[in-house]
Order: sequence, then C-alpha cells, then structure tokens
Amino acid sequence: MEKNMLGSLQEYQEARFTKRVAFQKGESVVFVLNFMPGQQLPAHQHPGTHVFILALEGTGTVTADGTAYELRKGDIIHLEGDETFAYVNDGQENASLYVILTKTPGPEYAQNV
Repeated sequence: MEKNMLGSLQEYQEARFTKRVAFQKGESVVFVLNFMPGQQLPAHQHPGTHVFILALEGTGTVTADGTAYELRKGDIIHLEGDETFAYVNDGQENASLYVILTKTPGPEYAQNV
C-alpha cells in the first residue's frame, strides 16, 4: 500500500499551473493539476488513454472537442484520449483537479511540471 497527502499535491505558483504526481504504476498515473485564477491548460490529447477528472477545488471551464462545459468542485468527468480538451480557471479562487490517466502514453506524462 502507498499513501499520499492531498495537501502536499496542492501547490500553486503565479508563473504557471502546477502538476504534482501522486502515483505512477504501470501504464497509469494519478496527479493533481493546480491553477490560480486565469491560468489554463492548453488544448491537447492523450491518445490511447482514458482521462478521469475530479474537481477538488474552485471552478473553471473544460472545453472538449470545441464544446465548453462548466466544471465545479465535486464534478467528475471522463474524456476519451482522442478528444481534444483544455481547461481554464475562470473563477476567482484557486482550482485543483484530481486526474487519473489510464495507459499513460509516455513517461513524460508521469512527471511533475
């Protein structure tokens, strides 16, 4: 068994959003993305994976294949890896997203940024 503390993964920086890896096992990775107001995750894909996102804190907008969806604390979404998606914290408070990627496409996806 492994244990991690959510608080240690919620780190915010003014320069850019942060990504803190909680676990990386086999072809899956679990991490937390942290955004200050106005910060965003650019549009991208994760081919060959499934993406599961739980909004831990704050509010924002996920755009998936050109359609915008509000994401609030407690919301859970699933994205297919070939869907192009982006996120922006368009709220007034910090936002954190708990992300699970299955079948991680490459080792670079399991690194802190």
